[in-house]
Amino acid sequence: MVNLTINRKKVQVKEGTSILEAAATAGIRIPTLCYLKEINEIGACRVCVVEIKGKDTLVAACNTMVEEGMEVFTNSAKAIHARRTNVEFILSRHNTNCTSCVRSGNCSLQTLANDLNIGHLPYRRHYEKKPWNRQFPLIRNAGKCIKCMRCVQICEKVQTLNIWDIVSTGRRTSVDVSEGRRIEDSSCAVCGQCVTHCPVGALHERDDVEPFMNAVYDPDKIVVVQIAPAVRAAWGEGLGLPRNMATEKRMVAAVRALGVDYVFDTNFTADLTIMEEGTELIERLNHREDYQWPMYTSCCPGWVRFLKSQYPEQIPNLSTAKSPQQMFGAVTKSYYAKLLDVDPNRIYCVSIMPCLAKKHECAIPVMNDAGAGPDVDLSLTTRELDRVLKSQSIVPELLAEEEFDMPLGVGSGAGVIFGATGGVMEAALRTAYFVLEGHNPDPDAFAMVRGMDGIKETELTIAGIRVRAAVAHGLGNARRLIEKIKAGEAEYDFVEIMACPGGCAGGGGQPILDGVELADVRGKNLYALDRKNTLRFSHENPSVQAAYDQYFEKPLSHVAHKLLHTDHNAWKMPGEE
Repeated sequence: MVNLTINRKKVQVKEGTSILEAAATAGIRIPTLCYLKEINEIGACRVCVVEIKGKDTLVAACNTMVEEGMEVFTNSAKAIHARRTNVEFILSRHNTNCTSCVRSGNCSLQTLANDLNIGHLPYRRHYEKKPWNRQFPLIRNAGKCIKCMRCVQICEKVQTLNIWDIVSTGRRTSVDVSEGRRIEDSSCAVCGQCVTHCPVGALHERDDVEPFMNAVYDPDKIVVVQIAPAVRAAWGEGLGLPRNMATEKRMVAAVRALGVDYVFDTNFTADLTIMEEGTELIERLNHREDYQWPMYTSCCPGWVRFLKSQYPEQIPNLSTAKSPQQMFGAVTKSYYAKLLDVDPNRIYCVSIMPCLAKKHECAIPVMNDAGAGPDVDLSLTTRELDRVLKSQSIVPELLAEEEFDMPLGVGSGAGVIFGATGGVMEAALRTAYFVLEGHNPDPDAFAMVRGMDGIKETELTIAGIRVRAAVAHGLGNARRLIEKIKAGEAEYDFVEIMACPGGCAGGGGQPILDGVELADVRGKNLYALDRKNTLRFSHENPSVQAAYDQYFEKPLSHVAHKLLHTDHNAWKMPGEE
């Protein structure tokens, strides 16, 4: 143990502890801006500088380790002056038009400047201006970048794609797309983890709120909204709603108050996905010699982009099943249009997703199988949902709870857990067990695939068939798992991969609480909703059963293949041959 003094307070911590962490154990807050534990501890912003007795120069608390007998002052005149000066320098090179920034009110730099009582800037202002493709789902505003390096480190250390890098030197040093590429020509997975870890508004999703409301105002359009499982676990965070108030039924009421025609649950097509993907897995197991192994899930577009750019030879391993988002669009413009007896071209399908990559996915040219334009016309993030509710002066806490519309508003607990890492695997195993054994398992029989471990493995036997399964979340973990498979160090039959750490619950489109990871909390919320649901199995969803009886016939039928499956080779990633 190491003994030291911080602000005249005796502190004892383990050797190898940073001053920042040591101060926190004593209830002493040292402000930070660029710091992310175990990811970005480089002291780039110099906001956490502190004074050490006997040393002339200040040090960064985030990467300076404690020493025996050290005496630290976090708020001495020298430390405070340097901290203010450093923040003033950052602000002088930052576009401070805060009122028109998506992060206004939720910006670490804005909060820090207020906390330090910075009322004016003594330095000449100058910030970068660089062109950007505003149609790409991920937007970078160079004028707001503070060179904190978080995006660089997250993409390199967690997602292993190295999309961002330092460019130029000296006073011209900046962050940009690596290797001199344009973002649209890069292998970006559009996972959005750089967005959720950016402390300011330099990175954000393409804002599609205006085209959404334009569709709502158009009397000729029938606006159908689908809401993804993980959104219900997070939508209230950006509105300041406590979790007991931010229920899924109040979420339905809030979305309906926007003036849309129908509010449905993507859980419906999560269940439909299990029927198609699970049947596909059984078909592959029965004809093992005809396929590459393992079979990968295909419901995460960020993961699909990753595989296509990094391991294109493994594209045949992907399930051909569309994601729940895309299945829903195809269903609404075919089956549901028939139920309504309307021209499918009048239906405008909007998804609310915890994800940036969904914006890319609904724009894939071949995702138009219902023949009425794109199957999904527009995708909004959870953050955009919160913004549009505010812009329309909708106050959810004043609304009574409402139900999803029928029949596409019915979803099972198995569909709900799609939003958590391991949820797709668990939902698939529940139904695979029923199909092979002829009766339902205990709904929690496959809980071994839950949790936040980066890679989870299990092996089980169902009806005499051995099933080797693995789950990975975060693209760095996905890469490690694939390399094990390629090296012959592991063999699996079924693999679930989600691009974002924690799965969709930790998606790049979720509300941002800087420095706090909430995927685990949100995931547990989804499992709680699963336990409360009277339906725990996808195959028992009565609306899914009716859809097969009335339209799709059976899983993997001709019409199901046309509308609910896709060819992953029919579109290309940059550099893909």
